[in-house]
Amino acid sequence: MKDNYEGFSTGIVYHENYLLHEHSPTHPERRERLMYTMDQLEEEGIFGFPQIRVFTPSKASREELLRVHSEDYLEELENLSQRGGGRAIDSEGETIMQEVTFEQSRLAVGGAILGGRLVMSGEVKHSFVMARPGGHHAFSDRGHGFCFTNNISIMIKHIQDVYGLDRVLLWDWDAHHFDGTQSIFYDDPSVLTISTHQNGRTLFPGTGFPEEVGEGEGEGFNVNVPLPPGTSDEGYLRVVREVFAPLAREYGPDVLVLQAGQDNHFTDPITRLNLTARGYSRMMDIAVSTASRLCDDEIISLLGGGYGIEGGLPYTNLAVVASLAGLDTSNVREPENYDHPDLGANVDKVEKVIGEMKDVHSDYWSFE
Repeated sequence: MKDNYEGFSTGIVYHENYLLHEHSPTHPERRERLMYTMDQLEEEGIFGFPQIRVFTPSKASREELLRVHSEDYLEELENLSQRGGGRAIDSEGETIMQEVTFEQSRLAVGGAILGGRLVMSGEVKHSFVMARPGGHHAFSDRGHGFCFTNNISIMIKHIQDVYGLDRVLLWDWDAHHFDGTQSIFYDDPSVLTISTHQNGRTLFPGTGFPEEVGEGEGEGFNVNVPLPPGTSDEGYLRVVREVFAPLAREYGPDVLVLQAGQDNHFTDPITRLNLTARGYSRMMDIAVSTASRLCDDEIISLLGGGYGIEGGLPYTNLAVVASLAGLDTSNVREPENYDHPDLGANVDKVEKVIGEMKDVHSDYWSFE
């Protein structure tokens, strides 16, 4: 892999203790997600590029967690961990506490905060936080969807407070709607939230429709684009060019924050979207160019979902990191033994979704 140009200083935030938490050995959200990714990045020589540095986080304080979560909820998590875990905290029975979970959630939040601080202090231009457990399904007073603490929301509250930010643009491209994150910022105009996800009528958590626009002072600052199953690279790029990019220009953010969920990949076992590794790199390229024009190149990104742990996640994470660092991604692709999707599938359906969303938001944004 070669430099495409001089490149951007990029910080990868990682801790080996992110491997400790385990819902169960066969659970989709398991430690191999990060193990295989780190192996792939090492094999491709990513850590040898001078613009890429690895940073080790520390645990977030309880005060940081209280920026978003209630004291009662934190006490529940802590008590369950102290009793040895083994109990699900959600009605679906899939978000399972273990003895290490509360402390590892603090470490995941600490990683998110470090990723934000590295960018806002100017130490790097871009950061990519590879932490688990994830966060965007966690509400202020409950967790579900494999999530316990809403890492990205806590980080946003932190950088707003510490660095005095008035306008944060959060784009969550995870296949699952960011129901917890949406609830946290639903009445807050200081954070423009955009979610591009598989239609909630076909995937957990069953939310994320265009009519969910925010409320009170935050009305119009919550944008949902529910995509039909089968959407691949060209459909996603239509959304990026027709929704994300014009909204970013119109909003004029101080910083761009990405929830980079990689479960829209065509090999993912629990979703029905068809992005490729090349599609991820093209999306990130547009995000990078947008940040370059609008907010001094500053991008804070956090890994979200992604459960194709062999044929998908290592290659999508490679594509995302390489694009953030300004490396040539033209040869980043999945192994040949996987059947690749039709890249132009469902473009007409995607255009219809975009049109419906724009109609709902026509009183708030011009999309020009």
